[in-house]
Amino acid sequence: MAGRRDDQGQPGRSTASRPPAGAPRGKDRLHGRPRLRDEECFLRLDPADLEDYDAATTVSGSSKHGVQVGPDELEEIDLIVSGSVAVTERGARVGKGEGYSDLEYAILREFGFVDDETTVATTVHDRQLLEADVAVDPHDVPMDLLVTPDRVLRPETGEKPAGIHWDRLEEERLEEIPVLRLLDDGQ
Repeated sequence: MAGRRDDQGQPGRSTASRPPAGAPRGKDRLHGRPRLRDEECFLRLDPADLEDYDAATTVSGSSKHGVQVGPDELEEIDLIVSGSVAVTERGARVGKGEGYSDLEYAILREFGFVDDETTVATTVHDRQLLEADVAVDPHDVPMDLLVTPDRVLRPETGEKPAGIHWDRLEEERLEEIPVLRLLDDGQ
């Protein structure tokens, strides 16, 4: 399926659990629906279809202006922008603790829409940039690009997860998230 291209002819997509206000203009935005509870678990926002771009950068605005899509309607993603509570200078991200951002990445990886070359970025305030290390699990997605109001960092990161860590998923998650059942049936 043909996708929208940026000025250099490259496919344009970004993803985050909450629509990032600083997402690149001119690129479709894709982000997970809350808790991934629908089979069409992503929202696509096409800037060409938006009359009020700023209104679409809120959770309620993205739901109003976005189109709900499932994995069968996706294409290769060239940039992921993850929301963060904090991040270390080495690229270890601290989220809200529920694992949905890492799970979104793993789902996209299972379907082949992201890989080790896909840039994963976050935007934080300088106060959210930690000098100390934090515990990192195998399913945690390292950040390739950290952007603060004053700095841009490109940490040397380790390997990204190759997909879903099925052994770490609780049965309740499998029941709540239809796209996981779809992937699990294909295993």
